Amino acid sequence: GTATSAAASSAEDILAAGSQAAARRRSGAVVEEAFVVQDQPGVTEPFGFWDPLNLCPRDKVAFRKLRVSELKHGRIAMLASVGLVGQHWLRFPGGYFDANPNGVFAVSTGIGLVGCAFLTFACLFPELIVVQKADREVGDFGDPLNFAGSFDDDQIPEMRDRELNNGRFAMFATLGILAAELATGKDAVEPLGIDVD
Repeated sequence: GTATSAAASSAEDILAAGSQAAARRRSGAVVEEAFVVQDQPGVTEPFGFWDPLNLCPRDKVAFRKLRVSELKHGRIAMLASVGLVGQHWLRFPGGYFDANPNGVFAVSTGIGLVGCAFLTFACLFPELIVVQKADREVGDFGDPLNFAGSFDDDQIPEMRDRELNNGRFAMFATLGILAAELATGKDAVEPLGIDVD
């Protein structure tokens, strides 16, 4: 009775789904691949896919939004960490900032505050103008210098992994440098005892 009718209904559902899939293939409709978070760039050894708090979204749209933010913040942090180290020795020409302290304490003076405001607005300009296009890979804003052309196609995934992992490291490094500056009052280089003039 009921078991036979359930099996028949299940078989009809399977046949219907199969005929719908065949019709889509014949019509040339694009069948979208399943989105698997574990197959995305940035999943590398030794941790593999590491999400112990289950914060990573499993749908493509939400994941892409967070990946765009991760890549953007990673790129900014890589520049920031280099800048936090380099400011120990480097100054803008003209002597306006020579007497200004380094690091987070640079905004404690008037000229430092003006410089920080200028830098903030200079950073906001590309932030508001340059938008990630939905039809491109995350982080792809074009390649006018053909930098990607210097790599083989099989090296590109490894370079994406490297950029993500270096950006992740730089975010922690930048936070560490800023926290150490606030705690000690010294810039990123002074605690190391390095002073090359």
